[in-house]
Amino acid sequence: VQLQASGGGLVQAGGSLRLSCAASGRTDSSYVMGWFRQAPGKEREFVVAIGWSAVITRYADSVKGRFTISRDNAKNTVYLQMNSLKPEDTAVYYCAARTDWRISAAPSEFGYWGQGTQVTVSS
Repeated sequence: VQLQASGGGLVQAGGSLRLSCAASGRTDSSYVMGWFRQAPGKEREFVVAIGWSAVITRYADSVKGRFTISRDNAKNTVYLQMNSLKPEDTAVYYCAARTDWRISAAPSEFGYWGQGTQVTVSS
């Protein structure tokens, strides 16, 4: 499975961005898809994950009410709508796939990773 993340950029605080993650190769809509982020000097942290049916989602407390994950299984694409962005959201954002139907927030349980896209929020 290959994952290609896109949509990052520079935005002012309070602004919005929409990230996309396109999957190719041996894709399976039953995979759990997730977004993680890593700021300079910090460990990679969980942002959000979504189950295959898009009914089950899990968000980090820091992004609840501001970020929304969705997926289009027909297009093998996952989206992350980020609103009310804050400077502390600045990081490289990675999409990841887990070959299991169970939601997880642990990076070690995701076997496939995209290359990352930079999100910078200015104050």
